[in-house]
Amino acid sequence: MAPAFVQRARQLARAETVFDDDEPRDHGLGRSVGGFSSKVHVVTDGNGVPLNATLTKGQAHESTQFEATLEPIAIHRTQTNRLRRHPKRLAGDRAYHAKRIRQWLRRRGIRVVIPPRRTRSEKPKRGRPCTYNTEHYRGRNVVERCVGWLKEYRSIATRFDKLAVNYLMMVKLGFLMRYLRLLT
Repeated sequence: MAPAFVQRARQLARAETVFDDDEPRDHGLGRSVGGFSSKVHVVTDGNGVPLNATLTKGQAHESTQFEATLEPIAIHRTQTNRLRRHPKRLAGDRAYHAKRIRQWLRRRGIRVVIPPRRTRSEKPKRGRPCTYNTEHYRGRNVVERCVGWLKEYRSIATRFDKLAVNYLMMVKLGFLMRYLRLLT
């Protein structure tokens, strides 16, 4: 049997060294095709103004954070002095084509502007056909432009922070810089 101080050292080595309760155990880092990385999921409005962001491991699929990224968004309406929680329509790429996501959007009265996945079989499936408006889908590029603008900040493009909460706050600081640039 090992001495008490060795057992205590082993316990401390196994203990999690996280300073914040919101910090994920893996620090939002994971293996993907590009190596050891994180994914930032960003939601913008139709003008490219960022509204919310979440952070996941590199190997996590985009659709896993769909609801968590959209739920906290609330925009104040000046005419009615009320909060708007759901947009009229939502555009996304083919990675968000999932039955779960389409049903979630339909329950909230949001029009879906997500193209169906390309499958090998050309045989149409039974049920409601998956259609989308190609004109509205062309406006999805504002999200890509917003992400490109965020990557101009070196600390966001190359993650220097160990803790996921610090990196996410850096992304949100980038959002604030964007807001200030739009106001001037």
